Amino acid sequence: MKIIIRAFIKLLLVFVIGSVSWVALYKVVDVHYTPLMAIRYLQGDADYRLRHQWRNLDKISSQLQLAIISAEDQHFFQHWGFDFQAIQQVLQSNAKGKPLRGGSTISQQSAKNIFLWPQRSWLRKGFEAWFTVLIEVLWSKERILEVYLNSIEMGKGVFGAQAASYYWFNKSAAKLSRSEAAAIAAILPNPIKSRAKPASRYIKKRQAWIIKQMRNYGRFPHP
Repeated sequence: MKIIIRAFIKLLLVFVIGSVSWVALYKVVDVHYTPLMAIRYLQGDADYRLRHQWRNLDKISSQLQLAIISAEDQHFFQHWGFDFQAIQQVLQSNAKGKPLRGGSTISQQSAKNIFLWPQRSWLRKGFEAWFTVLIEVLWSKERILEVYLNSIEMGKGVFGAQAASYYWFNKSAAKLSRSEAAAIAAILPNPIKSRAKPASRYIKKRQAWIIKQMRNYGRFPHP
């Protein structure tokens, strides 16, 4: 029994030290490949093409930054990785039989996108919570947003703001308009099946809602 306990403690220490070191490394090293990119590549057909180009936050339109925050996590600059108010609202909504939706913050989604796999399970949720705490402690909010915008799936084989901007609108991420940024943000719940251009009626409706949220958000970039 003692041998098992010792082995477990050693394994736990290796995991803690390894995960902390991994997160600390990505504080300064750009993330060019993620587990999700690998999974999508293996799932893809012979014509599958991976599109991804890293861009620093100051090279990504503030309109896209604001659109993503308005659509995905309006309390991003106030919480410490977990928006408990949003989680409670999601639980109440799901309990009433409304369509299931998540309450993950940008920090949680970043943890999942960069370090983990997409399938839902309690095990993955546990790891996600751990990595969320680490990136909130070790990274700045600006770094979290930068990594998120460079890793999020924004179309079939399209990852990150720069690739998405060229794929959907044939321009750099730095030159996106408010309407274009909102269109990209609108497809995030289902980026593989949804299209930012030409947009479906549903995406146009969601795009209009996001633009409204952007106008109501207040000062941006956040002080």
